[in-house]
Amino acid sequence: MGKVAAKMKVMPQSPEIDLDELQQKLEESLPGGAEIRNVERDDVAFGLVALLPMVVVPDDAGGTEAVEEAFSGVEGVESVKVEEVGRL
Repeated sequence: MGKVAAKMKVMPQSPEIDLDELQQKLEESLPGGAEIRNVERDDVAFGLVALLPMVVVPDDAGGTEAVEEAFSGVEGVESVKVEEVGRL
């Protein structure tokens, strides 16, 4: 079974959210078999900065759904969106 890399966009609820703490919570929420390779930051607007984690997951049924659900359940996350997906 192969692996899939997905670049995700995680929007915090407000500009006051500590992004380092939010990134740590995202890493802790990952389901089994998934890992974060790196995290970029994107200035959105009015001081709001999105996290762009590159998540690697096994290439099986459901793909990134489990990661999207886990990230959505993290306190301080407004929305989660898959930006790019590719096979490794």
